[in-house]
Amino acid sequence: MSNQPAYPLMPHATASWLVDNTALTFEQIAEFCGLHILEVQAMADDLAGQKYTGRDPIHSGELTQAEIDRGQANPDYRLKMQRAPISVSRTKGPRYTPVSKRQDKPDGIAWILRHHPEVSDAQIGKLIGTTRTTIAAIRDRSHWNIANINPKDPVTLGLCSQRELDALVSKAAKKAGIEDDGAADQRLGSDRDALIEELRAEREASAKAASEAAQEAEAAAWLAARRAEGISDS
Repeated sequence: MSNQPAYPLMPHATASWLVDNTALTFEQIAEFCGLHILEVQAMADDLAGQKYTGRDPIHSGELTQAEIDRGQANPDYRLKMQRAPISVSRTKGPRYTPVSKRQDKPDGIAWILRHHPEVSDAQIGKLIGTTRTTIAAIRDRSHWNIANINPKDPVTLGLCSQRELDALVSKAAKKAGIEDDGAADQRLGSDRDALIEELRAEREASAKAASEAAQEAEAAAWLAARRAEGISDS
């Protein structure tokens, strides 16, 4: 059983709703949603770079009004998740690809066909989320848009992760009797480290931006107050 804390399914949207509809402290909201306190403060000051449509955690069952009331009555109280969001995993059927990415599928398929011919059509179909008919049309160049198809790494296109691609290629190579020199494992390690570093950098950048925004808002409020004092004195 995992000891990792459960956070709302849509943390930013939930935080936005709690800021607008409760008297909970920024710290309470940030801890419940798994966000940095400055992110929550930026939402409250309407300085967040991205605007979120509030999501009611009471309606979703993640909080109750009684739990919110306890938090509002005691700033030191830490909200407790009432019902953790259910994680959904797909076990059958083709991979879902966002509409914005679907036009990139032929390029990703062409890249795999060119660089990894040992991968079967069924494996490509499952990885990319496409049909064998489409794969066959790209292979024999009978696809209706073949003139505009340019082989591109499906990882770069966002159609799959490097880990998924490496695992698939390794499995296909093993089945085809092709020796694996261990490069895939090395890539997996380096990709994981790079991803962790990227996420850390994004988090730090977000915190820095929120902090700067909060400082600017504080300075603007101070200046406005000083101006108001000057007007009243005069």
